Amino acid sequence: MTLVACKICGLVQRVGALAPGAQAVCPRCGAVVVEHKVNTLGRTAAFSLAALMFYLPANIYPILQMELYGAHSENTVLDGCVSLFQHGQRLVAVIVFLASLLIPFLKLLGLFYLVITTRFASRRRRLERTWIYRLIDVIGPWAMLDVFLLAILVALVKLGELATVRPGPGLFAFAAVVVLTILATTSFDPAQIWETPDERA
Repeated sequence: MTLVACKICGLVQRVGALAPGAQAVCPRCGAVVVEHKVNTLGRTAAFSLAALMFYLPANIYPILQMELYGAHSENTVLDGCVSLFQHGQRLVAVIVFLASLLIPFLKLLGLFYLVITTRFASRRRRLERTWIYRLIDVIGPWAMLDVFLLAILVALVKLGELATVRPGPGLFAFAAVVVLTILATTSFDPAQIWETPDERA
């Protein structure tokens, strides 16, 4: 039996060992206090691998395709970063580069590292691995999917009468990377970092 505080209402309660797939619910507010997820490492690895497969197309193929008076142009995320940098918007270019290219890749590497070390029940650097998971979880909401969708919407509205603007294949791949990375992060159970193989029923 362990003492657990509900994150919603703060009620402290005793929770025993849970069967795989079971949940402990707060008796006061009904929120899930503890959950014993099943096959978290396999699902996290699968989602991370799928996201990594979409990562390259998301950055190679164009996000937007535009035709204006017979001229056709396509822009990738990297093209956008370079264009912002060349037009003096260096801070914005760095933020877009970090949030759209570098951070998603580092998140995937971090998830693979957590899966591998947890799978082999490594007892080394457990605290550091917990901090890695917390960092991945914190920066998750900063994904740039909504920004790109808003940019496409603005382009379609503003240029609808002058040009033909279509989302490119890179946008769909980028959206897949964001969604799969979120699923991989939520699938991972950080409590398994501290568990022994016998405790992972």
